[in-house]
Amino acid sequence: MLRGKHVLLGVCGGIAAYKIASLASRLVKDGAEVRVIMTPAAVRFIAPLTFETITHNAVYTDTFHREGNYDVEHVSLAQWADVLLVAPASANTIAKMANGIADNMLTTVYLALNCPVAVAPAMNTAMLEHPATRKNIQTLESRGHVFAHAQEGRLACGESGKGRLADEENLVNVLEYALSVKDFAGKRVLISAGPTQEAIDPVRYITNRSSGKMGYALAQAAYQRGAEVVLVSGVPERSAPQGICVVPVRSAADMERAIMAHADTSDIIIKCAAVADYTPKNPKNIKMKKGDAVTLELVPTTDILMELGQREHTAYLVGFAAETNDVIKYAKEKLYAKNVDMIVANDVSDGTIGFDSDDNAVTIFKKNGEQLVLKADTKINIAGKILDEIKRG
Repeated sequence: MLRGKHVLLGVCGGIAAYKIASLASRLVKDGAEVRVIMTPAAVRFIAPLTFETITHNAVYTDTFHREGNYDVEHVSLAQWADVLLVAPASANTIAKMANGIADNMLTTVYLALNCPVAVAPAMNTAMLEHPATRKNIQTLESRGHVFAHAQEGRLACGESGKGRLADEENLVNVLEYALSVKDFAGKRVLISAGPTQEAIDPVRYITNRSSGKMGYALAQAAYQRGAEVVLVSGVPERSAPQGICVVPVRSAADMERAIMAHADTSDIIIKCAAVADYTPKNPKNIKMKKGDAVTLELVPTTDILMELGQREHTAYLVGFAAETNDVIKYAKEKLYAKNVDMIVANDVSDGTIGFDSDDNAVTIFKKNGEQLVLKADTKINIAGKILDEIKRG
């Protein structure tokens, strides 16, 4: 999504300024054109030459500095930018932005902007939680600015608390969110992701190879397009973008309860999780000791997608079919047997896509008879195309 975009990075004074060099490098690799403005305090933490080398563009530090340019730089930069990310955003710069103070290049450009703005605060916990800072952040949010909120952790002052700069993944996500068309605004989207774990005893379980990456990509794509997203996740250790409500679950029964709790209030339900089809009939409550061969009796789990399809609902219902053979046949059977609006089928026997991969290739089958093949692409791009088809109905 960032390829070809003009990304303006505003770097403020703070120890986290060095992290923005890595972000700038990633954005350039992703195909964005990046320009950097540094506040006077920022240049005391990291040299402008670092950003010039990474971005292949001059770094702006002084409102009045001129080297043969006869345009008004703060205006031309503001017109050039597709999005501004201020990171790390200091309490000082947030206060200036909120109150219209333009006393350096960054704040002057900010007042001339007519593009989305993202802000990533980083500061001491006490400064972040001070009523003045909280009010200034609320002011910027009321203008439609989006925030990559500070995280918990050890701070440069030696204390631990909230105030660490959001990680790089969240900074990229907030940029993409700021640039996205919010065509799913007002929609509640319920998504399931990952495998379930069916206990044999307190330390052993049955599961499958699902990584959850496709479900998380769908959640990210839906959130970036303005939806309110609930993600029921069988892989709680995977991190989701800020702003997504994650409901961690373990077993198929846990997932069923979580999904049914949110189903009636959802406009779109996407069942992407690889839910176990069977669970041990009599799981042990203490660890089984190694010894003779063990016979494990399995019983079917509830078919959550079937249950959703049979309920009275107004939600647009999407299922996934991960198959190793006869993909089209099984997907079409699932589409009608489970009474869903759309089935997304993929061949998980192909080791280059599907399980554990960042890429996927799928075929979409709709109840209205439409069929669409999506060739191999990143899962986030595939997710966007699936949402496009859901929007088309």
